[in-house]
Amino acid sequence: MSRSGAVDAAAVGVVPFLAAPHGPGAAPGPVQTVGDERRSFSWASVTKPATALAVLVAVEEGTLGLDEPAGPPGATVRHLLAHASGLGPEPGPPVVAPGLRRVYSNAAFEVLADQIAVRAGMPFAEYLGLGVLAPLDMAGTVLEGTGQGVAAAGLAGPLVDLLALGREWAVPTLISAETWREATSVQFPGLSGILPGFGPYDPCDWGLGVEVRGSKQPHWTGRTNAARTFGHFGRSGSFLWVDPAAGLLCAGLADRPFGVWSANAWPALADALLVEHLRKVQV
Repeated sequence: MSRSGAVDAAAVGVVPFLAAPHGPGAAPGPVQTVGDERRSFSWASVTKPATALAVLVAVEEGTLGLDEPAGPPGATVRHLLAHASGLGPEPGPPVVAPGLRRVYSNAAFEVLADQIAVRAGMPFAEYLGLGVLAPLDMAGTVLEGTGQGVAAAGLAGPLVDLLALGREWAVPTLISAETWREATSVQFPGLSGILPGFGPYDPCDWGLGVEVRGSKQPHWTGRTNAARTFGHFGRSGSFLWVDPAAGLLCAGLADRPFGVWSANAWPALADALLVEHLRKVQV
């Protein structure tokens, strides 16, 4: 788009899939995109669903346990993935006891990355590459930089790769249906918290590494997205959502940071896409 519009460069894509009432989808359909699907953008916090998927792969391999101790005293891998460990946004001591409040935490994902590195005997970036990026053919996606923040917000890559990650979250191949159900259902129900960029919610629902839409309003997904919709957005202007009830996933990348433009544009886009998708399904 021109400078008179919201962004100078963006890419958005959708993938339909066969919805299932109580489990993951099946048979992903053809990808439809607008914009340069091969251009690399920063994913910012949309890195977290990729890191979470690596953790879930490690759980299925027996490298980690969801309920093993991790992070501050009393916290577990599950707490860290669900932003319920009590750790604050950035590295430092916990700001609340585990399981009492939903505190969005980049630091929690760095703890998870460190735990994987110790248990797997390899750097987290290598584990992520071998366990997630390579199997999903996400060859254009890399972790940028080193040190703090990488596991929480360090990925950069093209839309085609983000859609591959979305397909995995919609129609899993690396994790079991049972693990998928747990990851996409609300963990520690009833916790209140703040969704960065939008404000406080009670409850503020999260799964394992992905936000669950639930009853939140306003929200960055559409008003017509199902409560079961899950995903993530990033401050770089990135987003990924999966609506398992409708059988549709959508992802977008942009060169303009999250702001009023995206808080307005993303829900409107989601609603328009869902209307069109449901129209096609009903024909």
